Amino acid sequence: MTDLAIAANGLRKSYGDKTVLDGVDLAVPEGTVFSLLGPNGAGKTTAVKILSTLISADPGTGAVHIGGHDLARDPQAVRAAIGVTGQFSAVDGLITGEENMLLMADLHHLSRSEGRRVTAELLERFDLTEAAKKPASTYSGGMKRRLDIAMTLVGEPRIIFLDEPTTGLDPRSRHSMWQIIRELVSGGTTVFLTTQYLEEADQLADRIAVLHDGGIAAEGTAEELKRLVPGGHVRLRFTDPQAYRTAVSTLDEAAPDDESLTLQIPHGGSQRELRTLLDRLDTAGVEADELTVHTPDLDDVFFALTGGTDQAQLPHQPNPPHQPKETVR
Repeated sequence: MTDLAIAANGLRKSYGDKTVLDGVDLAVPEGTVFSLLGPNGAGKTTAVKILSTLISADPGTGAVHIGGHDLARDPQAVRAAIGVTGQFSAVDGLITGEENMLLMADLHHLSRSEGRRVTAELLERFDLTEAAKKPASTYSGGMKRRLDIAMTLVGEPRIIFLDEPTTGLDPRSRHSMWQIIRELVSGGTTVFLTTQYLEEADQLADRIAVLHDGGIAAEGTAEELKRLVPGGHVRLRFTDPQAYRTAVSTLDEAAPDDESLTLQIPHGGSQRELRTLLDRLDTAGVEADELTVHTPDLDDVFFALTGGTDQAQLPHQPNPPHQPKETVR
């Protein structure tokens, strides 16, 4: 337990006859990003609220330790060790960014001089110094989220819960938030991240858990989760009908499409498999005009594990800055 920032056994929570969490186990090593994925209503925010002492778990929940403190026996010590940034900004728009920070310093019982020092340092760290004297209501969405996290850091928490922190942000602001999260973790902070942006989890998380039907459907690194899903393949396209026919006879495991002169071959994504395929084509004296490799991504994993639940509600990151699922070579 000493190297785990969060250790939860059998989290349970129901609202009336609706079971939200049905015995969820979580283990988050210190100094890592742990991402909890799930469809809308899966219980991600409920888990965060329990772990951050905002609501109580149901009877039957096992031991829960946050930062080495027993959640049930010493919630005050847990609160002292954590910071929470929710889906909706806690920033007061009627006062300035600096005043928001100083208010948070007062809540943490910092002296006036210490509060001003911490405020100045964090405003500079989050590139908010120039806007510090302006009402927070004039800030952009990205600036408000940066101020939100800066306020969370006033108490120097070792563990931070970020509940969908980039929802509604444009791609540039989302990238800035990702960099902030990486810097926090490099400094030893543990981040518990819930998100609906699958690319976000892929980019940031050391480990990912997929929450579905009240339990953890799968957990592992992004690469481990991707290997759970079949469907990787190589697609070959030809312009020469004779070369296409030769490839069809050579690659008997391929699924041909005579109309488009393409072949689809099952492929696990390894370099060795690809080299073997190319050697077979070379031996047959055939060269494809286009070769495309498809490997499953977290979208595939998510929908495979959740059965496509809430597909229409699950937003994909606009203009994602990642490599496409299919890479033309």
